[in-house]
Amino acid sequence: MEQPTPDSAADRLSLDTLASLTGVSPRTIRFYIAQGLLDRPEGEKRGAHYLQRHLDQLLQIRRFSEAGHSLDRIRALMQGAPEDPPRQRTEPGAVEVWSRMTLVDGLELHVEPGRAGLSPEQLRALLQGLTQLYHQVRAR
Repeated sequence: MEQPTPDSAADRLSLDTLASLTGVSPRTIRFYIAQGLLDRPEGEKRGAHYLQRHLDQLLQIRRFSEAGHSLDRIRALMQGAPEDPPRQRTEPGAVEVWSRMTLVDGLELHVEPGRAGLSPEQLRALLQGLTQLYHQVRAR
């Protein structure tokens, strides 16, 4: 019995199939290719097709995107950067947007979400967890 090759016809995905499997629109897939986030399809024109690696890459891009990462950060992560990079020094004149969150009167948390690598959902969860911890400490 003949073993299928890694690039057999059964392993080939059309753009529409890839989009359907990942929940990413064909237009966004093309954008990711143009931005260098996703490998180009195999073949050309009507013969162009996608493989398992494209599916894996798209699912990873989607996971990073849903975590709140920018396209530049996703590109770095896709190229092997660690998920928790060392703190980068802020250059003089750099503009950052910090969030100031009040846990309770007299206690604030200052966060630059981009540098902290936190999505809005993660930021809210952090605030809730710290507020609970504050109340536990006060109750002792």
